[in-house]
Amino acid sequence: MRKYISPGSWFSLEYPDSWREFEDTEDSFLFYNPDKWDGNFRISAYQGGTRNYAAEAVDYELKHTRGARRVKIGAWTCACSAENFQEDGARYTSYIWVTGKDNVCVECSFVVPEGEGAELAEAIVASLRVRGRNDKPWKEVIPARIMEISFINESYDWAVSTVKKRLARDFTSVKADLANLQKVIDEDGFSAKQRQAWESFGIAFGTILVNEMDGMEWVTVVDGEREYPALRFSGTDVMVRPTYLFWDKARRGERCDLSAEYDRIQAEVEAAL
Repeated sequence: MRKYISPGSWFSLEYPDSWREFEDTEDSFLFYNPDKWDGNFRISAYQGGTRNYAAEAVDYELKHTRGARRVKIGAWTCACSAENFQEDGARYTSYIWVTGKDNVCVECSFVVPEGEGAELAEAIVASLRVRGRNDKPWKEVIPARIMEISFINESYDWAVSTVKKRLARDFTSVKADLANLQKVIDEDGFSAKQRQAWESFGIAFGTILVNEMDGMEWVTVVDGEREYPALRFSGTDVMVRPTYLFWDKARRGERCDLSAEYDRIQAEVEAAL
């Protein structure tokens, strides 16, 4: 199972390892298996103005949704309902659960071909954790979320474009590109105030690490109020924070030696192996 923590640490859940997160609406999070579709799981969370908002939302759903019934899934009391619909000539069933904690209401839905059960989704709902009004934000490392992947892609594209414009050379994210990246950083006079530029160069450096060190992968670090992309090597304690690596040195007025940083990280990886 993979763990997911929502932006802002409103809730967390666990979903099958073969599934992935996909872009959906602004307030909804979508998961499914891209290789062998076995259902779409969506989850949304809403913060109410009263301490008992979640319980009130469950009661409202039971009273106003035809066929809704109260069920217990894991530790959660849910209002559960189901409806059938047709789309592009195929028939589907949508299962819906409304639950939550304190002032946070959570709505989950699971769409499958008509006649299929909801056991897979019920296991996800059972894994749900909701951060209450007085609970502290979590501190965990999880697989990279769509939010961080989008940031990584945008930052990488900017860094690559900058290198190409400055040096008229391709950037292919291999170790040999360290020299070109170093040249741009050293000669183009970026100030410590240009945090976005330094973060983008860090992402480009991180992409080289991913391509050159088998087992290095992007993750999302949830550290209290801070949430950011990082690199972890094969589930070990070897962690790299590319977005902070260059910027921290820049704001201290220090030069970032890319080759030295690469060798340092490679030594940590070899020690972990």
